[in-house]
Amino acid sequence: MRGIKSRRDDIDRNQMSLPSSFDLRGRQSVRATFKLTENAINTMSVVAAHLNIRQKSLFDHLIEDRRSLGLIASGVQPEHFSRLKRIQKTYVISRKTLCCLNDASKDLDASRDALVEYSIQRLLPLIDEERERHRKRKEILNEMTEYMKQGEGLLGKSRKLLGEDDPVHERLETAMRGYRKTHKAIVSFVKNGEIIDTF
Repeated sequence: MRGIKSRRDDIDRNQMSLPSSFDLRGRQSVRATFKLTENAINTMSVVAAHLNIRQKSLFDHLIEDRRSLGLIASGVQPEHFSRLKRIQKTYVISRKTLCCLNDASKDLDASRDALVEYSIQRLLPLIDEERERHRKRKEILNEMTEYMKQGEGLLGKSRKLLGEDDPVHERLETAMRGYRKTHKAIVSFVKNGEIIDTF
């Protein structure tokens, strides 16, 4: 403990940024309700599930980009937005993100719901990219499955010709065991990613 204390004393506190209570409070989670289209709600769910990240993190990323919010606000047509069929949805977001959204809504004279709705639409090109990537993953998996079938056939042949105790057969069996494990993991990953195809 003495060594830790002396090392702490050696650190120049002026060279590092210290956490403030304001910053820490900004990371607190709060609930916020918005009226969004079903498409926007589904987009958030799909991207969060497919990329395995929290929707809260998505909100932080989208809403704290003040420049993009400004561009979105300049293109919002209130009469068009008011005609969209929207439903209430409550999200958990950080206090900092909510404050940023409220400030942007006030400063840019734009509806909070509209800023969120059109911010979420920025994720649509990402979904298109991930859908194409997922298609390629399935291609790779199909080829991998064919190779595994060939490998299993070769393993059976080596067992028949060489016997289970033969060093070559043992190494081939070890290789196939690893291949099966990798194949199973990739099958599971691709299956979990099917949500991107159904969007």
